[in-house]
Amino acid sequence: MLQLAPTPLPSPAAGRRPRPSSACICCSSVRALEEAKRVVLVRHGQSTWNAEGRIQGSSDASVLTPKGEAQAETCRQMLASDSFDACFTSPLARSRRTAEIIWQGRGRGRGDGLIPDPDLREIDLYSFQGLLKREGRERYGPLYRQWQKNAAEFSIDGHYPVQELWDRARSCWERILAHRGKSVLVVAHNAVNQALVATSLGLGAEHFRILLQSNCGASVLDFTPRAGGGPPTVCLNRLNQTPNSPVAGGSSAGRKTSKRIILACQGATQSSSESSPQPSPAWSWLAIGMKTGETNASLILVMYTVNCPLLWVPD
Repeated sequence: MLQLAPTPLPSPAAGRRPRPSSACICCSSVRALEEAKRVVLVRHGQSTWNAEGRIQGSSDASVLTPKGEAQAETCRQMLASDSFDACFTSPLARSRRTAEIIWQGRGRGRGDGLIPDPDLREIDLYSFQGLLKREGRERYGPLYRQWQKNAAEFSIDGHYPVQELWDRARSCWERILAHRGKSVLVVAHNAVNQALVATSLGLGAEHFRILLQSNCGASVLDFTPRAGGGPPTVCLNRLNQTPNSPVAGGSSAGRKTSKRIILACQGATQSSSESSPQPSPAWSWLAIGMKTGETNASLILVMYTVNCPLLWVPD
């Protein structure tokens, strides 16, 4: 079993707002689960502002493009065999429409069974929202560079957007895990889905942009109760699953990235088949790797496990 420990936090420098705690959401703030729960996170399809290269943030001025609608339909087909008891969704139009497409045939009518949650809106970027990215660079200069280079410490208009986002993600987990359903779909946005994955594994805001979510990419988290009560174990079963190869060339989540995490799942081997009558590839993580822009290698192996999912077991 691969166990992750919370990232230790440095002492805040004088005059600097301390980062929020990176403790796993499965701590004292979340009650123990009575039964196992699966949560599937999906990012919305391509929006008009995605296509324009405009900074969206929590603005609700963009809608799905025809490509975004097609991506949502592909995601619906990809998840067709999955059973969901409820669907939490961001109230923003681009996510709401994506959720409606994926949810087709599951409720009694359009939108039936969808649970809007305002904390699932995209990251609040205040004065940046609505600007083309080149306009942000030209108008804000050093401040925009800080957003690009050190997002966890970035502040604008008196706010720390990424730190606020991590707080919202923890709040969302309270409601998602309290839902009585055993399998819950969440349709939201790139940044907030990153924060949901990170906070479930006890990762702090410094991991922003490492867990990028592509348009209509799906990530799966499994929560399992612990014997005797206490916080559940958390298994990252899938990360940003899309119909495309995760090591293919091009950008990630609509932007260039110098580093990203890739989880590769191995198939059954002879030895694993002998020890497990029904091996499941989805539960057999082979590697966690980082793809970098400075190397021709598709995958740099940094961890190796056999027939073991990525698990977070809180203390």
